[in-house]
Amino acid sequence: MTTGAKVAEHLSVGLLAKTYRLEQIRSILQELDLQSKRVRGMPNDALVYYIIALGLFMSVSTEEVLSCLVEGMDWLHEGKGKLRPVGKVAISQARTRLGAEPVKKLWESSSQLLCKPAEAVGFYRGLRLMAIDGSTLDVADTEENDAHFGRQNSSRGQAAFPQLRFVGLCECGSRSLHAVRMGPYATYEGTLGEQLMDELEPGMLCLADRLYMSYKLWKKAAATGAHLLWRMRANARLRVEQVLEDGSYLAKIYPNWADHRRDANGIMVRVVEYRLEGVEDAEPVYRLATTILDPQQAPALELASLYCQRWEVETLIGEFKTHMRGGQVVLRSKTPVLVEQEFYGMMLAHRAVRTLMKQAASLKSIDPRRLSFSNAVRVIRRKLISDPGFFPSKQE
Repeated sequence: MTTGAKVAEHLSVGLLAKTYRLEQIRSILQELDLQSKRVRGMPNDALVYYIIALGLFMSVSTEEVLSCLVEGMDWLHEGKGKLRPVGKVAISQARTRLGAEPVKKLWESSSQLLCKPAEAVGFYRGLRLMAIDGSTLDVADTEENDAHFGRQNSSRGQAAFPQLRFVGLCECGSRSLHAVRMGPYATYEGTLGEQLMDELEPGMLCLADRLYMSYKLWKKAAATGAHLLWRMRANARLRVEQVLEDGSYLAKIYPNWADHRRDANGIMVRVVEYRLEGVEDAEPVYRLATTILDPQQAPALELASLYCQRWEVETLIGEFKTHMRGGQVVLRSKTPVLVEQEFYGMMLAHRAVRTLMKQAASLKSIDPRRLSFSNAVRVIRRKLISDPGFFPSKQE
């Protein structure tokens, strides 16, 4: 466990406040009628920053994080007295009063696409590359969490901890999470993925693994105007409608086998099949489906090469499951509401890191994916208390 003295060398709110402005947080609190009525040891605007900081310091105790954080937050009280650390029970009570909604709203309202078309990074022929994938996180083993989230059961028995499931939509070029949906472990990943399809828009090219390849999800995603490049299941039965000049072909997908037999309600897709020569454990054939039907607009070879960028979302998930959590493998919150609050705090912390990394990369005109995420987290932690670097505007 990192000692309080060491954490105090690293932690303040300045860099977080560069990404999440104080006025923005106060506006959300006012909208939800959660603004602090009087100055307390831990007002709600400070509490929001604290929850995000917990995402950056998951292996540090909640009291230590708070004790060090308040040293860089005097500007919040605007000369009305210093913030003061409070005890563990008071922290939990304050977080419970706040709930998850303000943190979730801050996540949703701060969403932005970081890559610029002029930079070329993260685009394919003018289309912004996005990728979708999901995973799970262990949560604290309490009766409330177990009842709400559930846990995995297998032939070897029950998992040690309850788990939440989430699915995220990643901007590949910045490796930042654009949108996310979460739910209990039993929630099907495709169900959460379907909820995310509304985040797609024209000008995007969305990459996805075969888990998401279904008629229902494809139809909803394509209706947004975004282009799709999704891997198909190996057992998908396709009827070749037309072979194209680049070796790809047109076929239809159907909602069910009965419609397939009757050739009813089909959606035309373009299929690209390829092999990975000389790659150990490679499957015999890989099959992709795309909404881009014209091979002149996107040749088959280019699409096959492009699909590997789907791994950007896998890398992103690894960043906050490994580098941000460190040795802390279980979310610490004891109730479902606080788990949701902690989850969005962790997402906001990751977004802050990736936003700052993108800004740094743009200054040097380099691909932000060349920068080390773990190194960036360490630098941000060091900078956070030594020099906040700016004071948020006090205009209300």
